[in-house]
Amino acid sequence: MVISLLIAAGVVLIAPPALALGIGGLRQRSGHYSSDAGADRVSLVLLLTVRVLVLLLVAALSAVVLVSTIGAVIRDIELHGMVYVLFVLDALLVALVLLTFGRRDRPRARRRATPAAR
Repeated sequence: MVISLLIAAGVVLIAPPALALGIGGLRQRSGHYSSDAGADRVSLVLLLTVRVLVLLLVAALSAVVLVSTIGAVIRDIELHGMVYVLFVLDALLVALVLLTFGRRDRPRARRRATPAAR
C-alpha cells in the first residue's frame, strides 16, 4: 500500500509540471533551418505532431497510473505488475519532455567588454 501511495505521489509531482512546460515549449524551434521552405514546413509539422503525441501519451499514462493506484489503495488490493511498467514509461516520457522541448531557454550570455577591445 505504501508503494501505491508513492507511485501516486510521483505521478502527481512529475506529470503536471512536465505537461505545463511541454505545452509552453511546444512551438520552440531548435535553430536548425533548412534552405528549402517546403522542407522546413514539413519538418516543423512533423516535429509538432510528435511533440503533441508525446504530451498526449504522458497525460494518458499519468491518468491510467493514477486511477489504478488510487483504486488499489481504496480496494486494498495489490497493484498489477503492468502499473509499475506504465509508471516507469511515464517517468521516462516526462524526462524526455523536460530534457527536450520542456526546458526553458537560458538567457544568452553577454560578452564581457574589455577596455583593450575598444
